[in-house]
Amino acid sequence: MRLILYSKSGCHLCEGLQEKLQQVRGISFQLEVRDITTNDQWWQAYEYEIPVLVVDGEPPQRLPRLSPRGSVAQLEKMLQRFLPEI
Repeated sequence: MRLILYSKSGCHLCEGLQEKLQQVRGISFQLEVRDITTNDQWWQAYEYEIPVLVVDGEPPQRLPRLSPRGSVAQLEKMLQRFLPEI
């Protein structure tokens, strides 16, 4: 399973979510980080909403936003609910 994190440089919320994703254990996924400043379509879609986490698939599935204060355990629980191949 592949997750896409829409982000941009200097976004502390994005960096925090990426760090938590790197700490997730027991759930297998690949993480692709996309910088929204490199693509006009991504910029238009996510300028005011980053970080945005999406399950790459047909169709792509946007995951609910985790509170910046959310723990790694809470992130794992959310991923378990939404990732189909766990």
